[in-house]
Amino acid sequence: MSVRTRPSTRMWIPRDNPAVYKALVALQRVSSAGVDAEIGELISMRVSQLNGCAYCLHMHAGDALAAQIDPHKLLMLPAWPEAGAVFDARERAVLALAEQLTLLGDREVTDGVFDDVRAHFDAVETGQLVAAIAMINTWNRIAIAGGYPAGLDERRASVTAG
Repeated sequence: MSVRTRPSTRMWIPRDNPAVYKALVALQRVSSAGVDAEIGELISMRVSQLNGCAYCLHMHAGDALAAQIDPHKLLMLPAWPEAGAVFDARERAVLALAEQLTLLGDREVTDGVFDDVRAHFDAVETGQLVAAIAMINTWNRIAIAGGYPAGLDERRASVTAG
């Protein structure tokens, strides 16, 4: 999708604050480095579901399908705890961590969830997963605050004055 003018949003961070956008993109690259692509998309989709971010859900659903992630797995994502063998132990550990980090509120990340992640990932990988979860939460908040519409993808948009 090529956008020649500013999209109809409350805020369009690539244009309205390019320094912040550039820093966020750099942080995105670093936070996702080394994270398995399928796990990364499952994180992005589940966190975006929890946050109600249609913009990010649309973007990451397209990315997941392009990466040939099993569509049944994507459809079962909202009910992953009850999905049995659809998700392996590594994916289940990461999804539990993603949910607890996203829904912090008055809660915490439990030792059990963290221990499950550490059973499958080393310290560096765990840090990458936490950073990836934090990043999609950040993007969700920017997109929701800005009123980004589903279907728009700033990664492919060419935004000029308008």
